[in-house]
Amino acid sequence: MAAVAVPETGDVDLRHHGDSEVGDGLADFAVNVRAGTPPAWLAERLRASLGGLAAYPDPRPARRAVARRHGRAPGEVLLTAGAAEAFVLLARVLEPRRAVVVHPQFTEPEAALRAAGHAVERVVLGKDFTLDTAAVPADADLVVIGNPTNPTSVLHPADAVAALARPGRTVVVDEAFMDCVPGEPETLATRLPAGIAVIRSLTKTWGLAGLRAGYLLADPRLVARLAEAQPLWAVSTPALVAIEACCEPEAVAEAEAWAVELAAERDRLAAELANRGLYVVPEARASFLCLRVPDALGIRALLRQRGYAVRRGDTFPGLGTDWLRIAVRDRASNDALLEVLGELGI
Repeated sequence: MAAVAVPETGDVDLRHHGDSEVGDGLADFAVNVRAGTPPAWLAERLRASLGGLAAYPDPRPARRAVARRHGRAPGEVLLTAGAAEAFVLLARVLEPRRAVVVHPQFTEPEAALRAAGHAVERVVLGKDFTLDTAAVPADADLVVIGNPTNPTSVLHPADAVAALARPGRTVVVDEAFMDCVPGEPETLATRLPAGIAVIRSLTKTWGLAGLRAGYLLADPRLVARLAEAQPLWAVSTPALVAIEACCEPEAVAEAEAWAVELAAERDRLAAELANRGLYVVPEARASFLCLRVPDALGIRALLRQRGYAVRRGDTFPGLGTDWLRIAVRDRASNDALLEVLGELGI
């Protein structure tokens, strides 16, 4: 099936996220945050930052750290309260005539656009959810795409994503999971072609969902417009400390080592699931797997009864009631989940 453009509809709950799947006593395979984080050294830096809470946050050191991390100029960096704030700011500042979101992907960008009063058109990817640039309407002046994409775990070629850019169009690339990819070969953060804005998050790798720490990279003119719309001191002092710390070379090396370990365990888990006759979206590159299971909602309910939370797929445009997203954990945890799935006949 080829990619297809369809009008925006209200057929799914765009505000449903993995955190609503978890609960007391449930093993969490629903949220894509690295387990066992933040690491001790980062937690200590955060604790130390509390001594400076009487002063207003100073974003300049963190902005410079992000710029060094990606080889950018500080004026190309906007620090945000997580990636979600960046989506909201873009929706409030931009005035697209034809906004397109490439699905399946993280639903918050479309939700933010709709909340700001914009009509949204969806391009739903076809077989194996690979990017078909020809499916994006030529006159779209705003295109949003994830890379690697949540929930499919597909990593699109950087050149294909960059080819979406053209005069008069803004392309927003959600790279919240790019640090799951060893070497980040398909990132556009270091290239930053004209017309492209890249959004990054510290939530996933460093376990900072509750801190809200992220950033956007874009042309300085767009960064300045977004900064004007951003509330004063939107990013807290602890979040700024975390951003600066996680951009240091030692932290980047630690994240790279984790990404290598993750890739090996993810591939093993994918093979185990595929050997059971399940369709697992191929070439997964992020910290989760997307799989098609008959009666996925029923399986999800049975897993909850056994103490396991997984992410339903039917709230992602382009998927449906036969899809689940499963986070990749350590080998022992993954094997325990496989054992329960076997007991359920999967």
